[in-house]
Amino acid sequence: MVKVAVEPDCWRRESLVAAVEGGGGEVVGPDTAEVLVWAEPARADLLPPMLDENPNIDWVQLPYAGIEPFVEMLRSRPHLTWTCGKGVYASPVAEHVLALALAGFRAINTYSRANRWSDPEGRNLFGAKVTILGGGGITEELLPLLAPFGCEVTVVRNQVLPIEGADQVVDSSDLHDVLPGSDLLVLALALTPETTGIIGKQELALLPEHAWIVNVARGGHIVTGDLVEALQEGVIGGAALDVTDPEPLPDDHPLWGFGNCIITPHIGNTPEMGLPLLAQRVSDNVRRRIAGSPLIGPVDVDRGY
Repeated sequence: MVKVAVEPDCWRRESLVAAVEGGGGEVVGPDTAEVLVWAEPARADLLPPMLDENPNIDWVQLPYAGIEPFVEMLRSRPHLTWTCGKGVYASPVAEHVLALALAGFRAINTYSRANRWSDPEGRNLFGAKVTILGGGGITEELLPLLAPFGCEVTVVRNQVLPIEGADQVVDSSDLHDVLPGSDLLVLALALTPETTGIIGKQELALLPEHAWIVNVARGGHIVTGDLVEALQEGVIGGAALDVTDPEPLPDDHPLWGFGNCIITPHIGNTPEMGLPLLAQRVSDNVRRRIAGSPLIGPVDVDRGY
């Protein structure tokens, strides 16, 4: 049996304790634990002292796919095994991508704000050319959802490997080549120094005037000022953002005022959706630890995800 600490004490802890026990682990204090399940992503500052005080811990399970608050402590502790929530929340986030794309293409953003009968507008997702940045779990879950629409899908990623459901996979260096033919651009990639600001004025100008962007990754992928300008001047059709930079988006930010911008407050995966999925990941990884099998969701410290 593996000894696991679940810290700190927060609303997630009860479910994660049950997940550890469901996977065959024993929940103990951090002073005797081999494994630490970190339950509170907002309190990354509490993690380093806990690890320093408990050198017996050799594996840390982080709660989210995004590890930005933890990157430096990972790099300073290469002797530890780190896993995160990558892929855990892919299904609900992929569903949200589809909802946002349909809302944008069908002008739901316009009609939902209207106070009178208005002229028809919108376009089909059927047969659309879709470009997805990122080839991880969200993309893998999104591709089957797009399949009934007969979309022509291009995936842009660092590793050019076939992905079931994608018509083509191209290298990140080919991004500018595929943007002009994209009706829909989906951002579903990790935020790293290389991907920060990956969509700016130049990339927005390469998209067709009718194109929509859906961002469910991180707000920092898009240069916000450039997006504001593009929406204001009609450079693109619109943007549907579940993440923003800054986040939360200030009440007086110009993005709120654009009819061609849909904003949801980072709810592609809500706590109610996500906690059962995270609990299942914890149970699975505890079982794997006991069996000596590879853990799911290992963090590549050098890549930052």
